[in-house]
Amino acid sequence: MSEGGGQGAAGRAGLAPGGGQGAADRRAGSVPVTVVIAAHNEAHHIAECIESVSWADEVLVVENDSSDDTIAQAESAGAAAFSHPFTSIGGQRNAAIARATRPWILVVDADERGTPALGEAVAAAVRDAGRDAWRVPRRNIFLGREIRHGGWGRDRPVRLFRSHLRYDERPVHEHVITTEEPGVLTEALWHRPYTSLDQYFSKLSRYSRDWARQHHARGRRVSVAMLLMRPQLRVFTTLVLRGGWRDGARGVILAVLAGVSVAAKYAHLWALGDGEPAEDPWRGA
Repeated sequence: MSEGGGQGAAGRAGLAPGGGQGAADRRAGSVPVTVVIAAHNEAHHIAECIESVSWADEVLVVENDSSDDTIAQAESAGAAAFSHPFTSIGGQRNAAIARATRPWILVVDADERGTPALGEAVAAAVRDAGRDAWRVPRRNIFLGREIRHGGWGRDRPVRLFRSHLRYDERPVHEHVITTEEPGVLTEALWHRPYTSLDQYFSKLSRYSRDWARQHHARGRRVSVAMLLMRPQLRVFTTLVLRGGWRDGARGVILAVLAGVSVAAKYAHLWALGDGEPAEDPWRGA
């Protein structure tokens, strides 16, 4: 996870795993949580992710359809791993939560890393009998730099919660179902969602299709005016109103990509509705 020739920001903050830990040491965590990691073809990253949460009592990796040795690498790093048919990311996480043996769950993705400071914050949070769930801030890395503006600094999903809670299983924008207002941890997960622009566009293709199908099933439709205006509005909001320009060239790129993402989602949604003609001229040719 280091960037450039030496350690990047994430590595300096403890994103990289500590050296010299064996699997037995990693299983001897002292924080009474089960870390849940959903993974697909993450053999090159899963061990580092597991090692970054070595303070956890238990680590469960739920895998689907991997063509690499994700499970073997996870088990070698000290986690328990199993395969489960994929329906949604929420469904994968729920399958692992059902196997957890600790009273609290911490959800971590394979492209995220914990730190010793996060472990201390989690340990303090689970001693708070008054809460069932906590938001965990994420510090996001994009093309080798931390992104602090454009809305990325407000990235605080619910990731720490009692083991009786579950995710909803919608295709996108899954969330933990809880009726109370979660607390907010003081320490963060480090997150590198895209290692390259190629990976960004690959993820965008899947995400925009799933988003469109989900919203089409709910009866949502899109007009040409929305297709024209919504992407431009997202660029302006990200770059200007949310201060994305403060992150320099990367902030500008992310603002433009945010507009592209909106355009892709609405184009797919349009294609599922008005974009499908009653008669296809090609077939009639």
